Amino acid sequence: QVQLVESGGGLVQAGGSLRLSCAASGIIFSISAMSWYRQAPGKQRELVATVTSSGSTNYADSVTGRFTISRDNAKNTVYLQMNSLKPEDTAVYYCNALLRRMYTSGYDNSWGQGTQVTVSS
Repeated sequence: QVQLVESGGGLVQAGGSLRLSCAASGIIFSISAMSWYRQAPGKQRELVATVTSSGSTNYADSVTGRFTISRDNAKNTVYLQMNSLKPEDTAVYYCNALLRRMYTSGYDNSWGQGTQVTVSS
């Protein structure tokens, strides 16, 4: 049972920066990947960035060059550094962990509660 707690959201002016954190706690066997998703009102949840257990990263085209995902394995924490924020970045940001099962084959997903990011014009 893994719990994810996001923090760092808030209100920022366009062009500003925020750093989101997602701390994992509980029984952690193996996290294959951690990702940030976001969902704006009336829109589907979209993948923003992913970092794998090997350190590989992927980004949505809309955030490439502006956002950076990173991890701190010692703290079981993933971060999303968001620079040059735009109003269209406004959304609830969710942390996701892809967890490899300890006793059986397969994977599970764990989601955080979300943190609001609002970018004003």
